Amino acid sequence: MINAQSLLDRFLGQGMTAQPPSSQPQAGAPAGQMDLAGAARQALGGAGGLGGLAASGVAGGLLGLLVGGKKKSMGGLGGVLSHGGAAMIGALASQAFQGWQKGQAPAQTPVAQPPQAARVEQRYLPAAAPAANGQPFELALVRAMIGAAKADGHIDAEEQDRIFARVNEAGLDPESKAFVFDALAAPVNVSDIAALATTPEQAAEIYLVSRLAIDPDRPAELAYLQALAHRLKLPDDLVAHLNRQIEIS
Repeated sequence: MINAQSLLDRFLGQGMTAQPPSSQPQAGAPAGQMDLAGAARQALGGAGGLGGLAASGVAGGLLGLLVGGKKKSMGGLGGVLSHGGAAMIGALASQAFQGWQKGQAPAQTPVAQPPQAARVEQRYLPAAAPAANGQPFELALVRAMIGAAKADGHIDAEEQDRIFARVNEAGLDPESKAFVFDALAAPVNVSDIAALATTPEQAAEIYLVSRLAIDPDRPAELAYLQALAHRLKLPDDLVAHLNRQIEIS
């Protein structure tokens, strides 16, 4: 059985530390197995490939493999997510909802910080309820990140093969690897992703993780994000608050 929360945390970078590129395995790791970020940078160095992970706020997580060199720096958000993991997504959504419900301008709403992940309301936690397909909702969030990362055709067949190779080195259990591989191979369908949400909180979290995986300055990715927000039935003002929680410097 897939450990859904652990897989989501691995995508967000929790417990994974970016290391300098090295051909040597980590201390205590099986021979020939490198840390994920170091392996990716070594295999795909250069600004145009996954070598861009070094400058990305999500350098330590599996999400960094997907966004690679196309992703703008996320400033301090990568560290926030890596400390809070899955619960931090709930804290970001909660903060956005609170600002929206109070009628605040997005810029007036503080960005959620790691301590809030420890006391976020249960309904905002990804583990609070399953997705519409009956699977753990954490898996819906992983699927949403992969779909968003593929939205502009950035992950072609060659890039996908390289990501497969890096995921194989990430130490995931066989079921988790199979889930990731299937999601990478599946066509991008924004309606199917949106249909996984059963509550407004889940809809907000699907949008948040999708926003993490794209660069909204790219027209194809912006169009995907706008279509996703529409299908998730998120009000425009709430979307602005969700974007605020992601767009930090």
